[in-house]
Amino acid sequence: MKDDCPPSTSTSGKPDCLISKKGLPKGVGMELFQSIQDPLLVVTPQGKIVQVNSALLKAANKSLDEVIGKGICQVIHGGRWPHIKCPLEEFLLTSSYRVEDTRLPGLGGEYSLTIVPVEQGPKGKELILLIARKLTQDEVRKVESIRTAQLAAIGELAAGVAHEVNNPINGIINFAQLLYDDSQEDSEQAMILKRIIQEGERIATITYNLLSFARENENDQILVDLGEVVLDCISLVEHQLKNDCIHITTDLVQPSILVIGNHLQLMQVVLNMISNSRFALNERYRETSPDKKIHFVSKAVEIDGKKYCRLVVRDHGTGIPQGILDKLFDPFFTSKPASKGTGLGLSISYGIVKNHNGILRVDSILNDYTEMIIEIPASEN
Repeated sequence: MKDDCPPSTSTSGKPDCLISKKGLPKGVGMELFQSIQDPLLVVTPQGKIVQVNSALLKAANKSLDEVIGKGICQVIHGGRWPHIKCPLEEFLLTSSYRVEDTRLPGLGGEYSLTIVPVEQGPKGKELILLIARKLTQDEVRKVESIRTAQLAAIGELAAGVAHEVNNPINGIINFAQLLYDDSQEDSEQAMILKRIIQEGERIATITYNLLSFARENENDQILVDLGEVVLDCISLVEHQLKNDCIHITTDLVQPSILVIGNHLQLMQVVLNMISNSRFALNERYRETSPDKKIHFVSKAVEIDGKKYCRLVVRDHGTGIPQGILDKLFDPFFTSKPASKGTGLGLSISYGIVKNHNGILRVDSILNDYTEMIIEIPASEN
């Protein structure tokens, strides 16, 4: 292809190139475009894919016909729910140069995504060039450490708010109780005071849960077998899951790997994982299905030279859109309907795992699977 104009860079340091009729930056031939090892995409500001290179097709494991004309979120994120915006699509609409470290499950991992606005011509329609570079393991760990630090900061803020709310709400409950005790039974005043007490206790429960998200573990910690934690949780919910036609499968490491922790608190984490999987499976499969199951896997792994026990809880339910994965552990954030969840379950679970010096992560693709991954240091004894 003839180079109509050389690519240039503006004084702001942002790439300033044009797009040819084939959907490529002018000055870049098709052979050069296809020879670049990193996945490349040319898209419209609305996220419609115009052109891709061979590296993108290989990473996405798709043919050209399966990609061209499709929405970018569908190809590299696995889709999204209609009521939740894709962050990448919002970035495209801003028409600004930026670099984002993000997870692209459609391409198989964590990437550094460079977003470069370009134009079809002086008065042509604007297009956007996306350059995806796969992150190294060190870079992935750095991204995860930043996310962990952000969640820790949220936890401190939540704990501070909970402390400030806790004392006055207990005062309100106590004063309302005194007035209720002196009121006539079945009177309008008694009914109002009883409602105040009930709502006050609900607020007190929420503040307690917020404190659980951030506070240090005050209970004694002993040697705990995560496999036993899983089996104890299954025994508690087995009948309920059976009624929902949900099957449980396990692949727990033997011999057992012991961690230092609190058995009941770790059960709380696993029960929350089961509850979320149950909800997702019932949403996707109204009746019985061979894929309507929850699978537990545990094994020993090494992280930064230290031995950890990794527990993975996997289901093939509704999955989770990429746009909200980073928010899942935020207090009060939930993807469930308002009447189905408070948004505190995963926050509390994150706090418990963090207080066990562990890591709680999520891996999911919409309408495919969800994995909750718990990693806790193994005992040296």
